[in-house]
Amino acid sequence: MAKGKRRDPARGMLSVVMLFYFLAFMMLFFKDGDWRAAGLALCVPALIFVGVMGIPRLFPADKLLLSLTNFLCALGVLVLYRLSPERGFSQAGNYFVGVICMILCTLLVRYWKNWKPLIALMIPAAFVLLVLPLVIGTEKNGAKNWISLGGMSMQPSEVVKLAMLCVTAFLLSRRKTVLTILFVGMCLLILMLQKDLGTALLYYFVTLILIYVSTGNLPLIGVGLLGGAGAAVLGYNMFAHVRRRVAIWLDPWADVDNAGYQIVQALIAMVNGGAWGVGLGLGNASVIPEYYNDFIFSVILHEFGVLFGLVVLGVYAAITVRGVMIAMRSRTAFDALLSIGCAAMIALQTFVIVGGNIKLIPLTGVTLPFISYGGTSMVTSLCVIGLLQGVHSRIQAGVSEDKMLAGLEGGVK
Repeated sequence: MAKGKRRDPARGMLSVVMLFYFLAFMMLFFKDGDWRAAGLALCVPALIFVGVMGIPRLFPADKLLLSLTNFLCALGVLVLYRLSPERGFSQAGNYFVGVICMILCTLLVRYWKNWKPLIALMIPAAFVLLVLPLVIGTEKNGAKNWISLGGMSMQPSEVVKLAMLCVTAFLLSRRKTVLTILFVGMCLLILMLQKDLGTALLYYFVTLILIYVSTGNLPLIGVGLLGGAGAAVLGYNMFAHVRRRVAIWLDPWADVDNAGYQIVQALIAMVNGGAWGVGLGLGNASVIPEYYNDFIFSVILHEFGVLFGLVVLGVYAAITVRGVMIAMRSRTAFDALLSIGCAAMIALQTFVIVGGNIKLIPLTGVTLPFISYGGTSMVTSLCVIGLLQGVHSRIQAGVSEDKMLAGLEGGVK
């Protein structure tokens, strides 16, 4: 290495992450003798390498943000494969598709110039997608928020997150606070009709954060919080599954064989894991009915331990901080608000699902970003990172342009 040349910290992190997952999948291969694990031992690190080192060859990218994100995505594939090889393979496919969609979102933000017609298209598209489950959807865990098309299932409210982030950032960057409230309010109303209060909670708090960042209007935020509290009370009284979740949260042991079974098994699994975990492939976390979705963080604590769980939370925190740093360096109000919205979405969603796992708050049915099973969740989460990368790429392009102009001016002088 040349003298004075700085070592890229993302490259060192990448090597550690790739080695970790190679050894983890090979451990499962030697344990079970399943050649699919050996295949993933090669494919997952290769996908991580492409996701971290290949993407920056297309456009300026935040390699550290890519490293952190790919670590979480690969962790989801590993944990899901350990408990269900079929789900693990399916999640690896979701991961691959998600990386492609992340690149497309980055290119959109990086090169799209006129956002006004695109936003005008996003608003009605968001409403149509949210209404679809009410018309042709299926109910799951008390909420009618899924649709099935051609044998494939998807959750439209996950996709609409992307539109919500772009639309609110665009409107607020142009001081159109009332229109923002009307748009998000309509989204929240439809989500209430779906009984999808978990997603409504995310939309609501992300919007409040963006309105505060945009306007600094504390009285307006206070009114918003009061309105949210009223909506929460209304939802509790209207929906039986919400009352059931609150009751389970308060005392899961009261109905341990039925409604409280999941949370009790999750708590027992986390306690049994201790600080260091029972070991990869040595646990019995499959006794948790929703181990692949709602309680996947409990599975991580069970097999890898509390200390590793804290590392995972640290990765989420680092992603959030990187998002805020990108916002602080943004050159336009739209870019800054979009970055803050993306960071807030990831942070709040992580808090809500982890809080539900450790019984800090009632379960809401949202997924753990990048890790929980599901194509819609994985692709949407990676698209959020793509939006952040797009803003970062625009910042870097602007910096390069400034340097070029400075050089030209210096040459003229």
